[in-house]
This record gives sequence, C-alpha cells and structure tokens, in this order.
Amino acid sequence: MRRYGKHTDEDDIRVRPGRRGTRPRTHIRPKHEDAAEGFVLTVDRGRITCLVDGRTVTAMKARELGRKGVVVGDRVGVVGDLSGEKDTLARIVRVEERASVLRRTADDDDPYERVIVANADQLAIVTALADPEPRPRLIDRCLVAAFDAGLEALLVLTKSDLAPARQLLDAYDPLGVRHVVTSRGELAEGEAAERVRTLLYGRSTVFVGHSGVGKTTLVNALVPDRQRATGVVNAVTGRGRHTTTSALALPLPGDDGWVIDTPGLRSFGLHHVDAARVVQAFPDLVPGTEGCPRACSHDEQDCALDDWVREGHADPARLYSLRRLLATRERREGD
Repeated sequence: MRRYGKHTDEDDIRVRPGRRGTRPRTHIRPKHEDAAEGFVLTVDRGRITCLVDGRTVTAMKARELGRKGVVVGDRVGVVGDLSGEKDTLARIVRVEERASVLRRTADDDDPYERVIVANADQLAIVTALADPEPRPRLIDRCLVAAFDAGLEALLVLTKSDLAPARQLLDAYDPLGVRHVVTSRGELAEGEAAERVRTLLYGRSTVFVGHSGVGKTTLVNALVPDRQRATGVVNAVTGRGRHTTTSALALPLPGDDGWVIDTPGLRSFGLHHVDAARVVQAFPDLVPGTEGCPRACSHDEQDCALDDWVREGHADPARLYSLRRLLATRERREGD
C-alpha cells in the first residue's frame, strides 16, 4: 500500500518521465552502412520510386536528409521494407554525390533552380519541324543548359514528313551537335526508334522539348513495354497539351542505357548559368571573341563578332541568338 503525507519515504516517490521521454537526445546521425543501393526512377508528391536489386520500391525521404532534394537519376541509399510489395514504404537515407545536374529556372527572372535530372550524360532536345513550328531560341537555351551541366547534346527532329529539316540543321551544323531526323511514318514502323536507339546505348539520356513535338511518342517507341499517355497539338494555339506530368526514367531494352522522359516545356530559364559561360555554348562564335575589347558585352559597337559573322565564319542567326540570351540575362541582373 502506498503511503501519503508525513509517513512516506523515498520508496513511495514516483517520478513522472518528461514529455520527450527519458532517452537522451543526440546529434549523432546513424550512418546506415547497411543501406541498399537504389536508383530513383520517378518522384511524385513526396513518394519516390526507386529500383533496388531489380525490384521497384516506393520510398520517402528520411528526416535526416533535411532540405536535400531527391530527383530522378539520383543514386541513393535505401533502408526499411525493400520487398516492393503493395502498401510498403522504405526510407531514403543517403543521396550519393552527383556526377552531373541538369537544371533550369522557370524564366530568367526566377532565382529558384529546378533540378530536372541528376547523373545524365546526354540531353536529347526534341523539336518538331511543323505542328508545332520549331522554336530555335528554346533549342539554344537547352544547348546552353547542356553545356553548363557537362552533357553531350543530341538534336532530335520529328515530323519531317510535314516540313524539311535542312534549314534548321544548317543553323546547328557549325556547332557540331549530333542530330537525327524522324518522320511519323518511320516512327510508326519502328525505323525511327531504332536509329535513335543506336545513339542512346550505354548512356543516360534525358529527353526535353515543348509539348506536342512527339517526345513521349518517341519514348514509347524506344521503350515499347512502358507506354505513357500522349497528346495532340491544339489547332487554335498551335501548342501541345501537357500529358507527361513528372519525369520518369525507363531502361532501354537489354538494360543498356536509360531514357528519361520529362514534362513538356513552356520555357527554359537560364538564371542559374553564369553570363560569362553563355558564349561558350556557341563554339562557332568563340574564336571571334578574341578580337573583342576587354569586358565586351558582345552587343556593342566595337564587338569583334560583327566582323566575324560578316566574314562568313558563323551564321548571323547564331549571333542574334547569343545576343538575345545575353540581353535577357543583363535585364535580369540589372533588376
């Protein structure tokens, strides 16, 4: 019997544990040496789908990662339930160092960087030759982002049955960018997919392009056992409708490379790219800058690039594209 009042002794005293429990707090984080290696396939509303030992595992980011993001293409350490069974959930406790990061901003005034994919080594820029019309300025921006990320660029032109490719290719031949031209008929018969596939083997390739250019249709042809929804071009606006809502990594047949499909782009901001590096993405113009005055903005009266282009060393459209990008960045930096 418990006693109260003056008749109590130390055996009658009860100590109530604190609200946080009696376990002492520590700043030492577990190292998770036993974490399994995983590859991030897609990220959707906080749920991360990973490939772990050949199984598709759903996971969430562990609290100890803090603000560190997880994106498609990341190599991660995963613990917990790795069975891949329905309604199971594992934890991502580590993100390995990234070999490359492809990022963009919503526009040139937006300081918030959006990482598109990690650890890719090739950027396939998909554009239609018609329906919708090609957007060379968007292609240029993607090339700048590829250069900044250290990715090799591949230009994929679709719908050649609607318009010729020669004029657009002439503008990019001086850059030495590899290209492949496809038609809708070739795509339906599988010929186009096979030509593109030969340029992807052994690589991790991220596909980008604005909506309606046939990007996801091409991805479906490359990886026929994993079909994604496709859309059509609006007859009034000439723009495509977003059907791909999140990036998804798909293995090429034979597990010899990865194809990463991404949502259609409306814009490709370059806020994250240093202005001094933009010109480096135009190798046909770089030699012409040797005669420029010190700290040349490449858009002034004494710029040597005007003579370089006038002498026929580069296409005037390329200089126009460079200056447009630089002018956009100067307006952003002056805000």
